[in-house]
Amino acid sequence: MNRFSAEEKGNNHKASAAGAKRRKFIWILVVALFFGWAGYIFFAQSAVIAEKSGQLAKKKESSESVNTSLGQLKYEVSRLKDDEYVGQLARKWYNMYPEGELPIRTEQSGK
Repeated sequence: MNRFSAEEKGNNHKASAAGAKRRKFIWILVVALFFGWAGYIFFAQSAVIAEKSGQLAKKKESSESVNTSLGQLKYEVSRLKDDEYVGQLARKWYNMYPEGELPIRTEQSGK
């Protein structure tokens, strides 16, 4: 028989078809494993990102409150540089009055 006979051609075709099926199966298996791994990583990272986003939101709220209190403190410090304001605080908290000034007390201030 020569190389162009039908029997040899059929046997060779069956062997190459089995190899092609095997390669195709291995390729599909590799692709499926890759997509499985990629899906797992995606969902794992999305959970971590959601957790980090929550932490970031809390820290932003904290930062805003700290910045607000910092602004108030800076305003108080700037007011403490004014002698008139310091005098008002001394009168109010410590009952300190300049010489010659008589405090006016009402019934409410005595409580």
